[in-house]
Amino acid sequence: MHLDHLSLTNFKNIAEARLEFSPKLNCFLGNNGMGKSNLLDAIFYLGVCRSFSGVTDNMLIRRDEDFCMARAVYTRRGISEELTLGMARGKRKSLKRAGKEYSRLSEHIGLFPLVMSAPQDIELIRGAGEERRRWMNMVISQSDKRYLDSLIRFNSGLEQRNRLLRAGIVDHTLYEAIETVMDAAARYIHETRTRWVAELSGLAGRYYAAIAGDAAESVGLNFRGSLDSDGAGASGSLLALLDSARRHDEIVRHTSVGPHRDDIEITLDGMPMRRTGSQGQCKTFTTALRLAQYDFLHRATELRPLLLLDDVFDKLDSSRVERIMELVTGDDFGQIFVTDTNRKHLDEIMDHTAGDYAMWSVSLGNFTPITTREKAE
Repeated sequence: MHLDHLSLTNFKNIAEARLEFSPKLNCFLGNNGMGKSNLLDAIFYLGVCRSFSGVTDNMLIRRDEDFCMARAVYTRRGISEELTLGMARGKRKSLKRAGKEYSRLSEHIGLFPLVMSAPQDIELIRGAGEERRRWMNMVISQSDKRYLDSLIRFNSGLEQRNRLLRAGIVDHTLYEAIETVMDAAARYIHETRTRWVAELSGLAGRYYAAIAGDAAESVGLNFRGSLDSDGAGASGSLLALLDSARRHDEIVRHTSVGPHRDDIEITLDGMPMRRTGSQGQCKTFTTALRLAQYDFLHRATELRPLLLLDDVFDKLDSSRVERIMELVTGDDFGQIFVTDTNRKHLDEIMDHTAGDYAMWSVSLGNFTPITTREKAE
């Protein structure tokens, strides 16, 4: 799968942009704050229906404007596909595929898979568990519709249960009706997360070793799920956990146990990476994690996801930069979008690719082509 064309109007600081992309490598050069990351965020939004930066939809609309629009044309499984996105202040956003609006945005998730690596990835290591759960949900949902449906049902039940707790309602019949639905969804969420973390840990370890080279370092991911605890019982039942926690939850007025409390422990040589990892080691790991994510989605969807690399070379030494270039420009990866403030890095990555490429200079939301080239196959 690759993105052929993108048109943007009033998206963040981009007033107007019309870009035709290379099917292999697309590079964006410019100083910080010029709009490089905003372009990648627009591509990200079209794939997963939310901003990578986590801002609200209204914040995506250019200042002093009332709406923003995006139109993208992809080649997916050999067929041309069009997506159009429209947002207006105070109104519901509209996402259309081939001119037909989705009735539920969840139907879109996973059809146009992508992976984005950005400086904010450090929060996967040093941030709160919410960051890692959000990441788990985003990746797994792109490959497993049942997981996404289970997540929606669990979160709906969680919202209903918390509403009862905040209202001070103590009718256990009401709680049990909601908790039964939550339990069924939680079982699948837990089982899927457990398998996924184990698979991704192996993939990330291999990519980390490939990027780190001779460095004798080992990394790992360990899932810490709520249904792993003894309180869940031998069957791993959320019902048992919720029942034992109900009196406490009635006092604090929120649900204190469940998949919404799951986390992942990230280790470097058996120690927590958030405490022992240097900047370079953490950046190497988050990059390896994104490449592992790409590998996983490629296998699960049988599509080559788009790979978005935002300022990926920062805080890495030249040898690790070189190894990343060799990896992402190889045959295992498809279309790539990469941003940098350093022309030298972009020139070097272009020299590694055997396919064609395109490059733009970015300034104040404007994109000016620098050069294009096509090498002989």
